[in-house]
Amino acid sequence: MPHHKSAAKRVITNEKSRQRNVAGRTRMRTAVKAVLEARTRAEAEPLYRTATAILDRTASRGIIRKETASRRKARLALFKQKLPA
Repeated sequence: MPHHKSAAKRVITNEKSRQRNVAGRTRMRTAVKAVLEARTRAEAEPLYRTATAILDRTASRGIIRKETASRRKARLALFKQKLPA
């Protein structure tokens, strides 16, 4: 239980940002999973572009680290290239 007004406000803002971060992380995971479920390279290409944009966005907002986004994009690109054309 917060004892000061500023502490009470921090509880509220922390919860808002936590909810925002959870939503961003969920959106990112869904986009990555969509690429992994693609069967052909042509099918995966637009999904990959969307996923990389979402990964960059989540990294820029501080939900994940820049290095993590870069690693995930690289792994997705490798996966996409191994798919049959």
